[in-house]
Amino acid sequence: MKFSELELEEQLLDAISYMGFENATPIQEKAIPEILANKDLLACAQTGTGKTAAFVLPILNKLINKSDNSINTLIIVPTRELAIQIEQQIQGISYFTSVGSQTVYGGGDGKDWEIQKAALKSGTDIIVATPGKLISHLKLGYVNFKNLQHLVLDEADRMLDMGFIDDIKKIISHIPKKRQTLMFSATMPDQIRSLAKHILHQPVEISLSISKPAEGVTQKAYLCHDDQKLKILDFILKEREDYDSIIIFSSTKQKVFDIVQSLKRRNYMAEGISSNLEQSDREEVLRGFRSKRIRILVATDVMSRGIDIKGINMVINYDTPSDAEDYVHRVGRTARAKSEGEAFTLINSKDMVKFSRIEKLIGMEIEKLAPPTDFGEGPEWKVPERNKNKKRNFKHKHKSKNHKHKNSGKKGNNNPKKT
Repeated sequence: MKFSELELEEQLLDAISYMGFENATPIQEKAIPEILANKDLLACAQTGTGKTAAFVLPILNKLINKSDNSINTLIIVPTRELAIQIEQQIQGISYFTSVGSQTVYGGGDGKDWEIQKAALKSGTDIIVATPGKLISHLKLGYVNFKNLQHLVLDEADRMLDMGFIDDIKKIISHIPKKRQTLMFSATMPDQIRSLAKHILHQPVEISLSISKPAEGVTQKAYLCHDDQKLKILDFILKEREDYDSIIIFSSTKQKVFDIVQSLKRRNYMAEGISSNLEQSDREEVLRGFRSKRIRILVATDVMSRGIDIKGINMVINYDTPSDAEDYVHRVGRTARAKSEGEAFTLINSKDMVKFSRIEKLIGMEIEKLAPPTDFGEGPEWKVPERNKNKKRNFKHKHKSKNHKHKNSGKKGNNNPKKT
């Protein structure tokens, strides 16, 4: 469906056209009419599907003829990176309108606080906020939400994972009960449905296919010991010297530092990003990565959702993610918008159970490679019998020494998990 068929104001259609977009994504096609009709919404769609524009466009459409400066819309997100990204999209789409917006997140200085305070007290059309910092302002009593008409919870499942459920409930207690509420989540666990039941009124539910990486992603894995990982990482990078945008995911902030130092010693243009960095430093690293001045970004899962960086050639999971859904979000950084990309995962013997869950979730077996001969033998693929019994359609063939899999890449009989 073309955006011109969605009954949007000309100013927005001009901005969309100026940005080079013509056709709506499935989540946009389904969500925009419902939001324009003032219905509450519970939407399940993974990252990279265009869900930000799915709620920003219809809200901006309602705000075009707004005459006062009161706060109309509150968008709550789990991280400051996502807050910045959404506000940038708002600015881009609202270029031909007079709609104003302000981010509210931590990590800034006294000047940032005063700018946030002014917007929350005197008003601006849209506030994009992280829970913790917004709570800090609410405690001081000057936040004016009395005219608020739209509440958006984006990446709701991630906010629950990060322990923000009480903060979200506290924020909701400060806003009008009569409002339109939109909840977007990449997964739909029981906690999300429970929260939705309490804060949404007769919501329309939209659920797109999730838990499956884009078709353009070539997925492979190396079976290796921990002391082989850096060598394999170097091997992968050297074979793809033409790639100018690569993300490496690690499980801990300390490993991010260690990997970056190792890569720099090998003369790679690499930087790390984690919650240890000051906000200004994080933004500088992201700018460098977007502009391709930084070729390799090493990150924790703070980067796996909600950061829209185009043209990423490859994702490497230095550590197998504990949550199978996180694998989908990590891999979802590449092969966006029908492009192509590669994803590698380094699997040690302890992580084989985790990886078998990932294969079950995405409904396919991923090709597993042995380390290059010079690096020594890696572990054999072996999943405990109790896990094998649960997934009979995922039998792995391997040779005892080379661990090469002839049936790699073939889809299993299981359907992708839907929630």
